[in-house]
Amino acid sequence: MMIRSRNIIATPPGATIKEQLVDRGMSQKEFAARMNMSEKHISNLINGNVQLTKDVAIRLEMVLGVPAHFWNNLESIYREKIAQAEEENKMDADIELSRKIPYSEMVKHTWILPASTQEEKVINLRKFFEVASLELLSINNLMPSIACRRLNITEKSDMALLVWAQKAKIEARSIKTASINVERLMTIVPQIRELTTYKPEIFCSVLEKQLNSCGIAIVYLPNIGGSFLHGATFYDKNKIVIGMTIRGKDADRFWFSLLHEIAHIVFGHINNQNGTTEEEELAADNFAKDALITPAAYSSFVRKHIFTKQSIIGFAKSERIDPGIVVGRLQKEGYINYSWCNDLKTRYVLSDS
Repeated sequence: MMIRSRNIIATPPGATIKEQLVDRGMSQKEFAARMNMSEKHISNLINGNVQLTKDVAIRLEMVLGVPAHFWNNLESIYREKIAQAEEENKMDADIELSRKIPYSEMVKHTWILPASTQEEKVINLRKFFEVASLELLSINNLMPSIACRRLNITEKSDMALLVWAQKAKIEARSIKTASINVERLMTIVPQIRELTTYKPEIFCSVLEKQLNSCGIAIVYLPNIGGSFLHGATFYDKNKIVIGMTIRGKDADRFWFSLLHEIAHIVFGHINNQNGTTEEEELAADNFAKDALITPAAYSSFVRKHIFTKQSIIGFAKSERIDPGIVVGRLQKEGYINYSWCNDLKTRYVLSDS
């Protein structure tokens, strides 16, 4: 069959065979008999649906008097042009898809090289995602079991998530971990909670070692605009990857997001082929809340309805957590205004290097 692209037309050798038959006034039935082949095969040969083999080329030389090398050359040119036309069509489709990918942000974070042409941009993206074509990009295709905490889901956020998760996957390859051990992970959650009162330069290395011992690699990456992403978790062969956004994050958001991702591991949500459901996201939220602040103690605290800075600091100290975590919870649940007590929040600046 004839294959077309923007600049290329691939015409099968069968078109030339048909011209020869017309010139000779020979029917396909007679031609098939002279070639000692079925009419169906001859029809497929003329229409370009089957390859013109060297054996067929020799038969064509005998029947039509045109040298075998001529037919072999036609077939070779046809196959080459098919590949070129398909690649050009694929490139055109990929150029359209590349417009939906936050390429400039990827360049800004040095995740990918700058590109001077659309074609170069596509090539760079294919290499980054490790795919033959950008048409293969979809969450279900590349990362069917990704669990993540994000505030909104759109086509743009899906593509930003794919970029971010792919980078997390690449970074995690160099991190050595023990075998995956979910039972151990559950036992170290209280130890992780105790790290909330430390500064990043202290807790980061401790947290990494604790998670590595459970078969988990934690990666810190800048946020990608439009991703609405706080964190993401997924399997990568023999380890689990937790990716965390690091753009100036308050302690309460960081620890809540981390424990939310840990919940997805504990509850087995990252085994789901189609990602997480709303119910699973809610379950992970509840796990994170209860892991950070003891439920009974929190209930007792809010019943008193005394939300001064002194009371918040005192409660946080009794729970051995950062006061900002208490502030964030009170703000989220409407006990205090979002403009109150923000000076009690600790703001992290984490490094992705």
